[in-house]
Amino acid sequence: MAIIGNRSWLIFYITVVTTLLVLVTADNIFLEWQVNIDTTIKPIAVDQPVITINGMFPGPLINATTNDAIHVNVFNNMDEPLLITWNGIQQRLNSWQDGVSGTNCPIQPGSNWTYVFIVKDQIGTFSYFPSINFHKAGGAFGPIRVNNRVVIPIPFPKPYGQFDLLIGDWFDTSFKDVRSHLSKSELDLLPNAMLMNGHSRYPQTNQTIVVEQGETYLIRISNVGTEWSINFRIQNHQMLLVETEGSYTNQIMIDSLDIHVGQSYSVLLTSNQEEADYYIVASPKMVNAPESSNLVGVGVLHYDDSTKPIHGPLPSGPDPFDLSFSVNQAKSIRWNLTAGAARPNPQGTFNVSNVTLSQTFILQGSLSNISRSARYSINNVSYSIPNTALKLADYYNNGTGTYQLDAYSTNSSNPIAIDGTFVVSGTHNGWLEIVFENNLPVIDTWHLDGFGFYVVGFGVGDWAPEMRSSYNLYDPVVRSTVQVYPGAWTAVYVYLDNPGMWNLRSQVLKHWYLGQELYIRVYDPDPNPAKERQPPSNLLYCGMYSVS
Repeated sequence: MAIIGNRSWLIFYITVVTTLLVLVTADNIFLEWQVNIDTTIKPIAVDQPVITINGMFPGPLINATTNDAIHVNVFNNMDEPLLITWNGIQQRLNSWQDGVSGTNCPIQPGSNWTYVFIVKDQIGTFSYFPSINFHKAGGAFGPIRVNNRVVIPIPFPKPYGQFDLLIGDWFDTSFKDVRSHLSKSELDLLPNAMLMNGHSRYPQTNQTIVVEQGETYLIRISNVGTEWSINFRIQNHQMLLVETEGSYTNQIMIDSLDIHVGQSYSVLLTSNQEEADYYIVASPKMVNAPESSNLVGVGVLHYDDSTKPIHGPLPSGPDPFDLSFSVNQAKSIRWNLTAGAARPNPQGTFNVSNVTLSQTFILQGSLSNISRSARYSINNVSYSIPNTALKLADYYNNGTGTYQLDAYSTNSSNPIAIDGTFVVSGTHNGWLEIVFENNLPVIDTWHLDGFGFYVVGFGVGDWAPEMRSSYNLYDPVVRSTVQVYPGAWTAVYVYLDNPGMWNLRSQVLKHWYLGQELYIRVYDPDPNPAKERQPPSNLLYCGMYSVS
């Protein structure tokens, strides 16, 4: 029998015990997804390709509990390569399963690949969607619920029922056509409708939520659109905000809620009005959309014994161009410091009131002209996707020939706009401050795979170090996607405790598609798999490592 040294034996013992604990307290969820193109669904009554999963649009719910292991066998029946990413699922120690071009080689047409990931130490409302080839504009998105373990109470009475609402803008043409326009620097093509769970307002196939009078329901809402922030509201009903992207919030009563591209929220709705039908409305921000427009998403809240049809004007929301409402609401969304979430410890146990920053990134989102083409950029660098997945190249040869680490500045703009494979170093177990500056005339949103953002500050104009005095370091909400208003900045803190190659991107799809992304390489030289997992046995290869 092999003799194991004391330290090696201890690591082996801890690994085995941890594995056994996971097996005892968590489930394995096995899913098989057939991804196809369907031209018969017609969300807005026109012939266009819609990407379905198991014939469904939107795709099926992933309903999991903290620490469950998810196995998703994805069959790509389309005519293009495909990747699915798990928006907000942190992939602890396992960026191999992240489903973006820097971490995974694509699933080729006519083939399949199984993602395996654990929703480690997470709860909350999230979504999934395809990450390459502008596919998100064609569908294949769906909801993710991560429920509390039974041993950890939720910070509100158990709701009578739950609903998932996937809301987002939609084009009246093929995602391939929109992609072609963007590739020709034609940026003025805009969405034509707003969908709720795949239903548009015209023809009359409105999404309906059925409730019983006097009960309270949890509604999980995700903006799965490509371009526009939305304002969400329900006629004659207030909502109690309770959670966003894995964080329980201080509970505030709201009449309407701004939800930016890529963001998710949970609200409690009590059916305390007379038995009737009521409008559910999602209207775009910073867009002129008359009440009768298809750009306004409309659903129905139906009391189950109601005989009164829906009537009256749509409930009004804030002026879509009044950003002060949105900013003030964003500042009011705070972390519930006393609630437990994925762990029994109160969320406030993990705070930023007295952290020491290791790094600061100042990242400016802009529209650039590069080689006579319109490109979106970060610090004047528009991301160029290499043929070889970054994580693959990094594992086998430290990225040589695929990217050059820290070739571009994270604190100032490149003198001229260029294309480049933007990969930067993140200090493992260090605190990173990121300041997002938005030079665009629209609301942008940003997301970092693998981590949560502590949203510490919003401001207008250019950021400067003295702006730190305005930060909220007491109870900033932690979320996975944060908005940045036009001509403004947003500051976040991130604790880089998750080794891997992680995608930082704009969630506005055309910005992302045309280059507004980079990767943060968080490196731990310790080969211990408890620090970062080894490549999966079913690893896909591409680029310089293509298998003939």
